Amino acid sequence: MSPFPFIPIRLACLLLLIVYGLSGCAGRQPKYAASPADYPVGYVERGYASWYGPGFHGNKTASGEVYDSHRLTAAHRTLPLGTVVQVRSLTNGRRVTVRINDRGPFVRGRIIDLSLAGAQALAMAGPGTDQVELRVVGHGGRPGTLGPLRVQVASFGEQANAQALARKLKETYSDVRIVTVELSSRRRYRVQVGQFVSAQQAEELAERLASQFDVDPVVIRDD
Repeated sequence: MSPFPFIPIRLACLLLLIVYGLSGCAGRQPKYAASPADYPVGYVERGYASWYGPGFHGNKTASGEVYDSHRLTAAHRTLPLGTVVQVRSLTNGRRVTVRINDRGPFVRGRIIDLSLAGAQALAMAGPGTDQVELRVVGHGGRPGTLGPLRVQVASFGEQANAQALARKLKETYSDVRIVTVELSSRRRYRVQVGQFVSAQQAEELAERLASQFDVDPVVIRDD
């Protein structure tokens, strides 16, 4: 009898953990998804804010609501829809409280897309962007778990360009898809890779893809 009878069991458990950890790009849905508890009251992010309004007013948001640029709402890539955040300008100290009801911004380096009303409250509607701190102050909306994270590699106006990039990605990654989005003035084809529970894993893939394909990927929540 082996003097270490539990080593095979431990090894098997370790292998299972490795398999689940790497399943993000294996084309399978994760066994579980992140919970709103992963973004508790007091959760903080710092980065650049932008705002959106022209061309989007009246469109349906990711939450299913109709976007009203005159209400205090915002888009965030990963926070649970319905999350209430306080946004503070790091340049002028102004604050505004908004509710997350949409996904975006799809620009690397920006952390939140405010409505026109939110941008006006921070006096950033003119400049267009501002350096901010956002803090979660409450939750609402849909209960339960959240969908997986995906890496959006690029977005194209021409379907052929999206298909060309998807073919290149499929040479290395198995879980590649093109999502067609109807915007008010144009149609966009978004190329996405992977399904992740861990934000760190998704960000690591985004960094790798940025260097491999000279793109600016962003991590988004697949609601």
